[in-house]
Amino acid sequence: MAEDAKSVSTYADAVRAGMDAGLAASGGMNADYIPYLASIDPNLMSVAIVTAGGEVHKAGDHDYGFAIESISKVFTLALVMDAIGPDEVRDKIGDSPTGLPFNSVMALELNNDKPLSPLVNAGAIATVSLVPGESADDCFGKILACQSAFAGRPLTMSDEINTSEQSTNFHNRAIAWLLFSAGTCYSDPMRAVDVYTRQCSTLVSTLDLATMGSTLAAGGVNPLSGKRVIKEAYVHHVLAEMMMEGLYTGSGDWAYTVGLPGKSGVGGGVLAIAPGKLAIAAFSPGLDPAGNSVRGQAAVKAAALSLGLNLFRGASEGGTGT
Repeated sequence: MAEDAKSVSTYADAVRAGMDAGLAASGGMNADYIPYLASIDPNLMSVAIVTAGGEVHKAGDHDYGFAIESISKVFTLALVMDAIGPDEVRDKIGDSPTGLPFNSVMALELNNDKPLSPLVNAGAIATVSLVPGESADDCFGKILACQSAFAGRPLTMSDEINTSEQSTNFHNRAIAWLLFSAGTCYSDPMRAVDVYTRQCSTLVSTLDLATMGSTLAAGGVNPLSGKRVIKEAYVHHVLAEMMMEGLYTGSGDWAYTVGLPGKSGVGGGVLAIAPGKLAIAAFSPGLDPAGNSVRGQAAVKAAALSLGLNLFRGASEGGTGT
């Protein structure tokens, strides 16, 4: 895959810039509607870069395992897209931002119970319902294997996080029944919510997350393992969904100020991808009102800026261009 010739020190400088910006950012609260997430140390902070060529740079609490949460939606989307193709995904789920919070029921009501985006909760539940499998365990096994292939190592689900989330996921259960009533949930709705909740409970480090993103940056081949994880022809569809809805109601601001496909999770992770080049990941649990890590956003933005990574800036502006 094509990759800009950046020296090790340049990437290391970008990681340091990200750490400095993240630690300087203030505000944010842990997600308190999931008991486990509310208990995480708010001072944790890390940044990692993995390039499409396999270079690794990291700082802070980069080995700390946190819940992947909604960032998992990206990789289940990739799995389903590989299984049924992007056209069927688009037809069954949609391809547009909702303009409303990630767990909005109103977004369904306004769009005849079609989720529109696979990166909001309704769309993610519908996406999970399309994962092939005879049982919930079978479906989740495929999702976990996909996540592990993107990370380049075996990942595990946290039973503690899963229990905490399964006992509080009533809103998602209601969403699933609305989808099912409209014919836009394609398996038993409670099975879909069960599997969706499990996929959000996988533990990842910032380094794992950056590796998962770099697999997309490298056209679907994990740069550390060398294994193809998703067809190259499907990668740009996944990145387009990330650009439109990856940071929920903060997605427009993210595109305007950072200019890279991104995805956040209420566990505190933030991921951004420079296609053909690299992925930047950051973690800190304090969230803004939209559900995005305050420090994580600041860190990824600073690291991307230091490397001139913005799809909407031309070369004359110091950007990557298109």
